[in-house]
Amino acid sequence: MPGGGRCPDCGSTELVEDSHYSQSQLVCSDCGCVVTEGVLTTTFSDEGNLREVTYSRSTGENEQVSRSQQRGLRRVRDLCRVLQLPSTFEDTAVAYYQQAYRHSGIHAARLQKKEVLVGCCVLITCRQHNWPLTMGTICTLLYADLDVFSGTYMQVVKLLGLDVPSLCLTDLVKTYCSSFKLFQASPSVPAKFVEDKERMLSRTLQLVELADEAWLVTGRHPLPVITAATFLAWQSLQPSARLTCSLARFCKLANVDLPYPAASRLQELLAVLLRMAEQLAWLQVLKLDKRSVVKHLGDLLQHRHTLIRKAFREGAAEAEAPEKELQGQGLGQGQGKEEVGNSSLDVPERKRPPGPAPLLPPCMLKPPKRACPTPPASTVTGDENISDSEIEQYLRTPQEVRDFQRAQAAGQAATRRPNPP
Repeated sequence: MPGGGRCPDCGSTELVEDSHYSQSQLVCSDCGCVVTEGVLTTTFSDEGNLREVTYSRSTGENEQVSRSQQRGLRRVRDLCRVLQLPSTFEDTAVAYYQQAYRHSGIHAARLQKKEVLVGCCVLITCRQHNWPLTMGTICTLLYADLDVFSGTYMQVVKLLGLDVPSLCLTDLVKTYCSSFKLFQASPSVPAKFVEDKERMLSRTLQLVELADEAWLVTGRHPLPVITAATFLAWQSLQPSARLTCSLARFCKLANVDLPYPAASRLQELLAVLLRMAEQLAWLQVLKLDKRSVVKHLGDLLQHRHTLIRKAFREGAAEAEAPEKELQGQGLGQGQGKEEVGNSSLDVPERKRPPGPAPLLPPCMLKPPKRACPTPPASTVTGDENISDSEIEQYLRTPQEVRDFQRAQAAGQAATRRPNPP
C-alpha cells in the first residue's frame, strides 16, 4: 500500500485492500492480519498514517445537522423559490433560520412551531427588504394557523434582536391587485368586466387612503380593506354594467379568496362615502344610497380631503351653533314659553339637531360587548362568626342592649374563673 504503512503483528509493508461485504479493509498479505476495518478518518494524512479516529472526535460530529433542521432549511429555500424571491433573500432567510434554531426555545419546541419558523424567517427577510408580502399569504402556503404564526414571529424577532419595519400599504395594494384576473378577457371573465390595470390600481389606492383617514385600517388586517376598496373602484369605472355584481361574484371572477370581514369593510366605506356626498351641493338633491353613491365616486375622491374634514371634524362646531341660539332665545322668552305650554295647541320644544358623528375608530363608535363577571356565589350556613359591631346593628330597644351587655359580662367572668383542682 502506498504511504508506508506496516502490519502491527509481523511488521510487513505488504498491505492490500480487501472489500468484504462492500466494506473496505486493509489486510496484511503475509500474515493475514486485518489492519483496519471500516476506519472513520477525517483527513488524508490520518488515512495515510492508519490512525483511527473516533466519531466523537471527527468532523462529522461538529458539523452534524439534525434531520429536522435539514428539512427546515430545504423548506426555506423551496418557499423562497415559490415566491420567486431573489437569491439574496434566500441566503438571508436561511441564515435567520439557522440562528433561530440554535435557541433552546425553538430547538426544543413542537414540530408545528418549527414548521411555522420557516415562514417567519422568510417574512422577516421580505419586510426588511420592503418586499410586499403578508402574513396571511405565507399561512396559506404553509397551511399554518395564524395565531401560532404571529406568536412565533414575535418570538423570533425578540430572540434575534431584529429591526423589522412595518409593511408599506401602497406596495401591498399594488402587489395584491396585480393578482386579480380582471385585466385580460378570458372565458371565465366577460368583456364588460375586464378593466384597465392602471386605472383600477389608481382608484383603489385613493380609496385605501380614504379608508386610512377614516380610521378603517387602523388595527385591522389590510387585505379585507383592500378587497372592498378594489371592488368599489372596479364598480365605479363602469357602474351601469357592474352595479348588479356582488362582492362574492367579483372575488370569484378575479380568482381570489373572499376575506370574511371584507363585507363589513365594504359597508363602512359606503357609509363614509355617503357622509361625504352630503357635503357636495350637486349631490344633496339626488338622495343617494349605498348603491347609487358608487356612480359619483370620482367626484368624491377628487375632493376627499375637504369633504371628509367637513363631514366629520367640523360637525361638532356646526352642531353647537343652533344650541347656543336656542339658549339665547330662551333667556328672554321664559314667560312666553309658559303660555305656549299651557295652551291647547301645545307644540313640543325644539330639539338639538343631530350633528355628524365624530371621526373615531369603529372600535370606539361601536365598542364590543363585554361579558359581565358573575359575582361569586355565597352560601350561608348559619355557623359563621358574627362580630360585635354586626350584633349591635340588630339591637333595637334599650332592654336588648342591657341584656346583651349582661351576657357579655357573664361570658368574660366565666373565662377568668380558674378551673377547680
